[in-house]
Amino acid sequence: MFEYKDGATVCEGYVASDGAPGRKPCVLIAHAWAGLFDQERAKAEEFARAGYVGFAIDTYGKGVRGNPAGDNSALMGPYLQDRAKLRQRLLAAVDAAKTRPDVDPSKIAIIGYCFGGLCALDVARSGTSDVKGAVSLHGIFAPPGLGAQGKVKTKVLVLHGWDDPMAKPNDVLGLAKEMTEAGADWQIHAYGHAMHAFTVEAANAPESGVKYDRNADKRSSASTAAFLKEVFE
Repeated sequence: MFEYKDGATVCEGYVASDGAPGRKPCVLIAHAWAGLFDQERAKAEEFARAGYVGFAIDTYGKGVRGNPAGDNSALMGPYLQDRAKLRQRLLAAVDAAKTRPDVDPSKIAIIGYCFGGLCALDVARSGTSDVKGAVSLHGIFAPPGLGAQGKVKTKVLVLHGWDDPMAKPNDVLGLAKEMTEAGADWQIHAYGHAMHAFTVEAANAPESGVKYDRNADKRSSASTAAFLKEVFE
């Protein structure tokens, strides 16, 4: 576990590394609406095995966790309503990663799932030059509404289930327009017939548009790996 702060708020992330000496590229993992749980920790370990530092960040604060199988709107809602606060919390995690002796501060990327996908996009939207790549997996695309969008310096990869009811075709087009106008280097990969949470093996509520999709999971994993290699060149 790795504690860091956003102002007076203590956050508790999870860091995985192979322990080899030297500084390595770092991949931040932004959690879904329930908070930091096993899926994000496992992903951090996966990135460590690939030679990166995996850092599962904590957006809600130490000890604040929801229910992975329940409704976590009360946790996520305040951050959706105050995107400036969310941006500050996310950039605090970026700053924390840069302080670690095992991290190459010039090689940081962020990926995120569901709510975390929105978080990854919001890091890119911040205009930071500290984060080289941002990956949104079955994320939410709503713009932050914090005034005119400045230049996006972070490369952006969006991995999207075409049948995701939380990001409909018009939302996809809106994001493409937003990223184009911001001068971003962006990609959107849409997977036919895939729904929300297509990487989550336990997801099985197609009546709500939420379902695991093995093909989309495998394809998005391969795309993420290739993208990280590119941004860390």
